[in-house]
Amino acid sequence: MGVFEEAKGKIKEAVGDLTDNPDLEREGEAQKEKGEAERRATQARAEAKKHEATAKTHEVEQEVAERAK
Repeated sequence: MGVFEEAKGKIKEAVGDLTDNPDLEREGEAQKEKGEAERRATQARAEAKKHEATAKTHEVEQEVAERAK
């Protein structure tokens, strides 16, 4: 999700640098960092869901094995 925000921030940061506009450069840097944080959070949520699915699979396998006894 944060990829778009990150890209916008990089563009603002570059434009601010080219136009010698420190305010725009700082705004771009902040927006880029926000996008990076959003992207990392999205990745962390995806990784957590993956682990939850793996745990559920192991749980079901264990239940099947116990019933087969």
